[in-house]
Amino acid sequence: MIGISQGKNRLMVAVTLRFIGLGWGVFIWGCQSEPAMYSTGGLFIPDNFEAVVVVDSLQGKAREIVVNDNGDVYVKLRYSFEDGGIAALRDTDGDGRADIIKRFGAYEHKGNWGFQTAVEIYNGYLYFSTELAVYRYRLTPGQLVPDSELELIVLDDHEHGDHEHNGKPIAFDDEGHLYVPFGAPSNACQEPKRTPEQPGLDPCPELEDHAGIWRFDANKTGQTQKDGYHFSTGIRSVVAMDWNSEDRNLYLVMHGRDDLLRLFPKLYTPWESAMLPSEEFLRVTEGADFGWPYCYYDQLQEKKVLAPEYGGDGDSIGRCRDYDLPVMGFPGHWAPNGLLFYTGDQFPERYKNGAFVAFHGSTIRAPYPQAGYFVAFVPSQNGLPSGEWEVFADGFAGVDTIVNVSDAVYRPMGLAMGPDGSLYIGETEKGKIWKITYRGNKDDFGEKQLAAMEKRKQRPHLKTPHEQEDNLMKILANAGEGLYFQYCGICHQRNGRGAPGRYPPLRGTDWVTGNKERLISLVLNGLEGGIEVNGKQYNSVMPQHSFLPDDEIADILTYIRQNFGNEASAVSENEVRQVRASME
Repeated sequence: MIGISQGKNRLMVAVTLRFIGLGWGVFIWGCQSEPAMYSTGGLFIPDNFEAVVVVDSLQGKAREIVVNDNGDVYVKLRYSFEDGGIAALRDTDGDGRADIIKRFGAYEHKGNWGFQTAVEIYNGYLYFSTELAVYRYRLTPGQLVPDSELELIVLDDHEHGDHEHNGKPIAFDDEGHLYVPFGAPSNACQEPKRTPEQPGLDPCPELEDHAGIWRFDANKTGQTQKDGYHFSTGIRSVVAMDWNSEDRNLYLVMHGRDDLLRLFPKLYTPWESAMLPSEEFLRVTEGADFGWPYCYYDQLQEKKVLAPEYGGDGDSIGRCRDYDLPVMGFPGHWAPNGLLFYTGDQFPERYKNGAFVAFHGSTIRAPYPQAGYFVAFVPSQNGLPSGEWEVFADGFAGVDTIVNVSDAVYRPMGLAMGPDGSLYIGETEKGKIWKITYRGNKDDFGEKQLAAMEKRKQRPHLKTPHEQEDNLMKILANAGEGLYFQYCGICHQRNGRGAPGRYPPLRGTDWVTGNKERLISLVLNGLEGGIEVNGKQYNSVMPQHSFLPDDEIADILTYIRQNFGNEASAVSENEVRQVRASME
């Protein structure tokens, strides 16, 4: 009888969600979820938590969010418009859903990569950032949209052509300081960038004014990097950052380096390249050095090892014993894009002062399933993050095996806490925002609820993949498809659709179906900087693939010219040989 009752409850939740208009994707997820007393908004969350959809979609989508003391929500949009790049949301009837949405915040220094990575409220001001600047507005109590003058707080005045990691997350301490990262302009300090088996520059000149955190006066306008204090170094790329008020320290989750397989195929297997290196959870103290580009953290071995550009072989430690270690290491390429220390009282006690981490999801885990796409929680002990990470909110992707990044319906990023202690989660693909509230008895929360979420770690997008059984190349049809998936599908995805703003699609573009010599040359030489494909801008770095033999390059290019809806002629081994010879 108990099993029948639970089945009815599960079906009732699914049908209810379907008929309130949340769509068939939610219907499918609802059928898979554990029995729930409250609406989950299409997500998997622990029992007795409720998720309300604040807004189903926002024009311009969403990157980061913050909630004011009166419950107004401010969203840093993924894309800006002439009338601004910030959305202001207000719930006037108390049902948790926004019924007023306004856009504001026109600014000058935007950048080219779309890395809109911060919106915070501090001392009565709304701070936000673009790739190149940190701005603020003074907020008027009770007024949704500020009418104060826009102030420029920090300007990144470097030259930025093909800079890879320009995101500007921000955090504030309790002494009036503003912390801003200046990301590394490369993957591993190679010159030329991302060149197979190319040693890294030693010492790395990028460490002088990049790959670290700078501290500024939060109340001073018109600052540039030279006005700040170089607080810490050896940090490659940061999007997720927050101040831990309990510990009184800055924390961040760093994006690890890429391309272990493509740059050093003799040292790393596809499985190792998918799993490594770690996304490092860092406690950042003054003067700390975390070792980029010379080292990376291997969460499988639980040690920091030498990078291959500096003589590493995946095991040797060398100079890395002299650098600071992370608090913990998450699996590789999960893309940590949101960090929030929970200071509210609404949630059960185990969440107090712990850290929520939003993983935007991988793009470069092929030939294994993409991973991440969920919100994790790390408990706190004596003010410090400790213990194993937990699954707090999942189901954003809408599918279990994520082969292409475009398969994911939603990708979580923004995290914020409301004045009542509720947790807000925003995502970047549709601009959807959830408000998560605890509705149960806090004293009853415990192992049962945690055990149900722990089971989700066995899903393909969260588990450690089996090296043979989970390798998606085993279902590929021919050599060209297999080579494409191993070397190109990592970025352009198995379906050839790429990733918005980063990796261009391969379908219906003259870059693929047009001049063969240009296409062959592009593969042999690589490409840096901006490119327009099918009317849209992309800005990334494509490594050169000159290490591949002529016949394999021919197989790859023939495959992409005759798939994804393309119907161009084949590329021969001789044609590749001739282009290679002309470059020597």
